[in-house]
Amino acid sequence: MTKDAVTGTVDREIVFTRRLDAPRELVFRVWTQAEHVGRWWGPRGFTTTTHEMEVAPGGLWRFVMHGPDGTDYDNTITYREIAPPERLVYDHGEQGAPGFFRVTVIFEAQNGTTRLTMRMLFESVAERDFVVEKYGAIEGGNQTLDRLAEYLEEVR
Repeated sequence: MTKDAVTGTVDREIVFTRRLDAPRELVFRVWTQAEHVGRWWGPRGFTTTTHEMEVAPGGLWRFVMHGPDGTDYDNTITYREIAPPERLVYDHGEQGAPGFFRVTVIFEAQNGTTRLTMRMLFESVAERDFVVEKYGAIEGGNQTLDRLAEYLEEVR
């Protein structure tokens, strides 16, 4: 695994790019199946409990991230576009509510590896800045993708 880039873009986005040492079909599968995603999702020290996961347009992923300090973070993702194994688009939270953002994940096959690009688009610069400052979104995203890479090494 190599970290290619992690940037907070000028406007309303946070973009993560990684090269993962696994074929994209496997990367897509561990991102979209509850039995896998609960093993790596979230920053270090967090665990994830999935209550519902229907990876289909309009389907929901309802889950709780359990922080190392005992705090529980309820989350709801609504899937908008599913194009296996190339692309996922989903909304985190409800549009217009604080903390809402749209995520686009691109899985590019590259000689048996996967170049993953995850783009988080917020409704405003203030919303992006709030999530970065309050929840450590950039560091948390980095740690989550580190855990994904480590899990892929286990299941390959």
